[in-house]
Amino acid sequence: MDKVWVDDLMVSYLLVKMSTPARKRLMRDFKRLQQDPPAGISGAPQDNNIMFWNAVIFGPDDTPWDGGTFKLTLQFSEDYPNKPPTVRFVSRMFHPNIYADGSICLDILQNQWSPIYDVAAILTSIQSLLCDPNPNSPANSEAARMFSENKREYNRRVREIVEQSWTAD
Repeated sequence: MDKVWVDDLMVSYLLVKMSTPARKRLMRDFKRLQQDPPAGISGAPQDNNIMFWNAVIFGPDDTPWDGGTFKLTLQFSEDYPNKPPTVRFVSRMFHPNIYADGSICLDILQNQWSPIYDVAAILTSIQSLLCDPNPNSPANSEAARMFSENKREYNRRVREIVEQSWTAD
């Protein structure tokens, strides 16, 4: 037998052997995200580790977030899709539902999680949250108060964050 063919067969065997339900699902999520990417979001596994992803959300057009490029990480466990990933903004954010450490207060990442959500749905929901915050469940009380009481100042602070997103690494 040809050695290259045997090596390829062994690699394929090991990949199948190492594939868990979570990893298989994440491969499907990745394939779907590549083939049919929703507008304004992208994501991919980091350094060939299917369990840790880097993602980017672009601020929706015609909103204070317009023009922003916001980086996130998604950390999956072997319990995915039965349990949600841990999602954090790497980019600095000013938003009622985003904590100082970048973690996100969003129902589908907590008590409303369902295995029907895939990576595209998670990122799309987060993108929606940017423009439609829930000030009644604040992760950032200053941003929540400003969003409710002084929308003009809130929008000015968001624009600062958008501008910082252009120069941040």
